[in-house]
Amino acid sequence: MKHKFLLLIFALLVTPVFSAKMGMPSDALKSFETECGSCHMAYPPGLLGQKNWQSIMSGLNKHFGTDASIDAKTHTEISQWLVRNAATRQKYSAIAPDNQITKSAWFIHEHDEVRADIWKRVGVKSPGNCQACHSDAATGGFSENNIRIPAK
Repeated sequence: MKHKFLLLIFALLVTPVFSAKMGMPSDALKSFETECGSCHMAYPPGLLGQKNWQSIMSGLNKHFGTDASIDAKTHTEISQWLVRNAATRQKYSAIAPDNQITKSAWFIHEHDEVRADIWKRVGVKSPGNCQACHSDAATGGFSENNIRIPAK
């Protein structure tokens, strides 16, 4: 029994730090998923560092070519959560050029074997469409064991 308890504690400690639901009050979670997830996957906060999230949230009126402005209360709630749960490991917290996860050094390194034609497939569309290949991306899981690249 003690062995199972220790395994459970270990599993909890090694759970990926970028789980989209980690440490988020339910109201903030709903806001995050509703506001961010209405246009794209609500990217797990641990995929970028604090400075990137602060920059993204301070420029929502010009969010990658779209006005993604939100009310002040929701903005504060989501911003604080993103910063609090941003990447802390150097690998993920290094500044991503143009605030784009897909331009970060760790992303490029992890995807260097992906051929250019795969990103253009109808089922993939772009490197930012994590869910196309990572079936558990929305919950912060990016295990190589769960990758399914669309055929077309």
